[in-house]
Amino acid sequence: MVSRHEYPVYSDTPPPELSGGGHHRRAVIVGAGPAGLTAAIDLARQGVASLVLDDNQTVGVGSRAICFAKRTLEIFDRLGCGQAMLDKGVTWQVGKVFFRDREVYRINQRADQGHRMPAVVNLQQHHCEAYLVNRAQQFPSHIELRWKNEVIAVDSRSDGTALTVSTPDGTYSLTCEYLLVADGASGGIRDMLGLTSRGQVFKDRYLIADVVMKADFPTERWFWFDPPFHPNQSALMHRLPDDVLRIEFQLDAQADPEEEKKEANVRSRVQAMLGADVPFELEWASVYTFCCRKIDRFVHNQVLFMGEAAVQVSPFGARGANGGIQGAENLSWKLGRVIRGEAPAALLHTYDSERQQGAAEDVLHATRAAEFIRPRTSTIRAFRDAALELAEHYPFARALVNSGRLSRPCVYEGSPLSTDDDPSFPPLMHPGSPPQDAPVTVDGEKMWWLHLLGDHFCLLVDGRMEGVSALRLATELQQVLEETPDLVLRIVGPVPDAVRRLPRSTVIHDANGYLTVRHDLRPGNGYLFRPDQHVAARWRELRADAIIEAIKRSNGLTLKSLEESARVQPGA
Repeated sequence: MVSRHEYPVYSDTPPPELSGGGHHRRAVIVGAGPAGLTAAIDLARQGVASLVLDDNQTVGVGSRAICFAKRTLEIFDRLGCGQAMLDKGVTWQVGKVFFRDREVYRINQRADQGHRMPAVVNLQQHHCEAYLVNRAQQFPSHIELRWKNEVIAVDSRSDGTALTVSTPDGTYSLTCEYLLVADGASGGIRDMLGLTSRGQVFKDRYLIADVVMKADFPTERWFWFDPPFHPNQSALMHRLPDDVLRIEFQLDAQADPEEEKKEANVRSRVQAMLGADVPFELEWASVYTFCCRKIDRFVHNQVLFMGEAAVQVSPFGARGANGGIQGAENLSWKLGRVIRGEAPAALLHTYDSERQQGAAEDVLHATRAAEFIRPRTSTIRAFRDAALELAEHYPFARALVNSGRLSRPCVYEGSPLSTDDDPSFPPLMHPGSPPQDAPVTVDGEKMWWLHLLGDHFCLLVDGRMEGVSALRLATELQQVLEETPDLVLRIVGPVPDAVRRLPRSTVIHDANGYLTVRHDLRPGNGYLFRPDQHVAARWRELRADAIIEAIKRSNGLTLKSLEESARVQPGA
């Protein structure tokens, strides 16, 4: 690997356990990458302390992940570091696909109007991790970051986990109630527990080159199949912050990685793409292979796997980091409630069932992209090339072209935490769905819906009612609030005084109509959102008993067994 970027170095200090300090923690997180840090910050916001161990003392070296999708940016925004990433990153909308020497079609990734976050932002992973570390350091009483602390032994039990940790100053032991494993694709804890990832390992090799240059290339994603400058292979180019272009070249499976990443050879390939006279500086280069696979279960006793420790996918479609961060959010609200005694341990097993679904989707899409980009047979290659030829002229063929489907958040179909849906609603935003943002107004101040939705159980109510109907609604909601002290209300107004006076409520005005349209709201309708902002239930007519039951279900209080919590029934 060639690398010319300077990375932050975090100080490591001897842990107190080396001198006989406390040895038990409620939650230990192994790995200070995007998934591990997301979980630590999310838990800290809930008042839950964690110890984060990392065997390095800097952020991930190299660019690694570079595309962060809208839902991931919304999670970062909720955690308090989304704006910094948005300011630093490069926002793009247009992706172009080229076949040989011509453009065959383009796609626009622009998010619908009325969203705070764009569809995608390009930002090198080391920048992302640095912002997450900075945010984690703002919770000194709830997050302890230990660098150069490597876990070398794990003993998983039904009531907790024992760890042996190696540091430059010596080895120590500790125990924890919950161990969150985010030590990456090559982490050792899976092997220590005898776990195997299943899926497909690809032998293809790819050369990554991050080059610094002042260029007039538009801020777009360009993907080439069989280009003149790299015949019979594929190539990709993205713009990144700090005048950096990320360029990837597909290589032969037999290519020698050490030879390919020599600076002279990298420069030769880049120069062929950009032009012989175009000046640039090589910042970073490496050769990688990839796989699309996952472990069968993400929960083993009280050890919970996240990120690439749980599932690994090809980089096509930016599903690795995005899926890992969305999985960390799914786990964190559940673990926080279990640790605080507000939910049963069975709730944690729904992390496995829901995120196994998300991981399976990511593996499927990433595998399909890899197979389209590198056809396994001459027949498949002929089909691919025909699709590319047709895509230039016929819209139907563009759906067949796959240079990587951009990451989308998982809809948790058939989750045991979801309440049966009312069939009079349209399919969009049914239970299990991620949220849809919208601009709203509160007391004359412009705000975003997701900021108001927050990270607690939230009931969105269309309170635009009068007379007897409004009084009945206020009575039902008052009963719900009395029985569920951690629920907040967000009421679309204008509303009568009987509704306005409800505790823990905020009246919002949907002047542009985006919130109403996206939720198909009518007076008296309601949506229940989980702490990870996914829809738990929705009703055309609100009744206190139905809402209370749905909150109990979403909190895992109605799960009869671990087996039930780990079961997903698609279409339920």
